[in-house]
Amino acid sequence: MIKLDLFPTLEIGWLNGWVLLCLFYLIYGVFLMTFPKNVRAKLFYYDRLRWSKKQRVFYAIGKVSVLFYLVLIFFSPLKIGAIIFIPGIILFLLGLVGFIIALSNFKNMPPNQPTTKGLYRISRHPQIHMLFISGLGICIAIGSWLVLCILIISKFFGYFRIIAEEEACMKQYGDLYCSYMKRVPRYFHIKTYLKEKGNVNKY
Repeated sequence: MIKLDLFPTLEIGWLNGWVLLCLFYLIYGVFLMTFPKNVRAKLFYYDRLRWSKKQRVFYAIGKVSVLFYLVLIFFSPLKIGAIIFIPGIILFLLGLVGFIIALSNFKNMPPNQPTTKGLYRISRHPQIHMLFISGLGICIAIGSWLVLCILIISKFFGYFRIIAEEEACMKQYGDLYCSYMKRVPRYFHIKTYLKEKGNVNKY
């Protein structure tokens, strides 16, 4: 049975969760350097001018929870030698590989078109979901329910950012993106709903 503690043991150490965080963002950063400048701009562009007050507040709460999560990860020792460490590392690596694949799919699409190939055929937001899987793996590898709960909270508030991004993509790409939403779910196996022109359509 995999057992997680409620609170992590906070301490400064060389074998803390920050090792996995640094590995993830190092690989991410190196891969990102291969992106053309215009593709990098598209990746990090978020039009927040039309966001509602609710979206802005929830986005800010999500950012604070992510910061809290990162601080706890930084000071939490990895449970090396414990049974929970193995599934944690497997999830971390699975999320990392999936994240890089999703980035590669994004990179290879023309800048004036929405990304619809590769992992984007089974999820509209594979980068975000793979990042969550890696984060979940780190939570298990350090063995803390508290950190896991904070990650889930940040994921919940991140949902409102996803909605805002989809609204922006519909405005930018029009029917092309709406057609894509009809074919591909927001999550990997959860169908979602889009309210368009007074009608609710199931995707």
